[in-house]
Amino acid sequence: MHLFRTSRFTRLSALPLLLLTTVSLSACGYSQEEWDQKLRENEKLAAELKSQREATKKAQTDNAEAVKEIEDLKKQLTERGINLENANASIAEQRKALEEYARRTEQLDAIRKRFELLQSKLQKLTQLGLKVEVRNNRMLIQLPGDVLFDSGRESLKEEGKKILLQIGEIVRGDADLSKRQFQVAGYTDSKPLAGGPFKDNWGLSAMRARSVLVLLTTPQDKGGAGLPPSNWSAAGFGDTGPVASNDTDEGRMKNRRVELVVQPDVEEMLNLKSLAK
Repeated sequence: MHLFRTSRFTRLSALPLLLLTTVSLSACGYSQEEWDQKLRENEKLAAELKSQREATKKAQTDNAEAVKEIEDLKKQLTERGINLENANASIAEQRKALEEYARRTEQLDAIRKRFELLQSKLQKLTQLGLKVEVRNNRMLIQLPGDVLFDSGRESLKEEGKKILLQIGEIVRGDADLSKRQFQVAGYTDSKPLAGGPFKDNWGLSAMRARSVLVLLTTPQDKGGAGLPPSNWSAAGFGDTGPVASNDTDEGRMKNRRVELVVQPDVEEMLNLKSLAK
């Protein structure tokens, strides 16, 4: 009976404390489970804050060490006579030079593309048996003189007229080519003329160039190629520009020629031979 009374008393004594705890949690609006969850969240946030503080402290230490290393390096460079301000200026100059080089490279690439396009258009003339090449920094169309003229004469042969009219048709039919400036250049071999109306090879080469020029710039309704006269000129070079030896018949035949020289634009005044490779 005594034990029963004691156990009963104990239970009765603990009851007010349990009720007080339950009432307190209820008064705060949280259940026991919710309260425990909040405690766990607080503990997690506290751990994260501690970790962040440690990371910040480490970053500050690393930054201080890096600043010290930079200062030490500056001191070493200064002791060796290296001025960082001059070095920075040199780097800026190099950067500017590289930018200018890149800009110039783009310009040269654009010129190269125009050159290749012009070359591809003129390649159509090779179908007529003509030669298109770059010589003395000029792109030109080479016409064999013996096809155009009889020996010692400046009058065009019928075969030569047909070739020139075909050339005129190709140039006239291309918007870009028709606007280009051309020069008709006449050449001879080194054999001196034995009298005649031209007096010397200079006169013969000039008159042959003129004959070609006249046919190319004569209107179509008058039997010419109809090319704009303002874009064309003529010159005689005599025997001053040989492309082969004058010691053989074959070489002299190559030297007797007329060339249609494409005059380059100002920005094309560079080494076209390098572009042609």
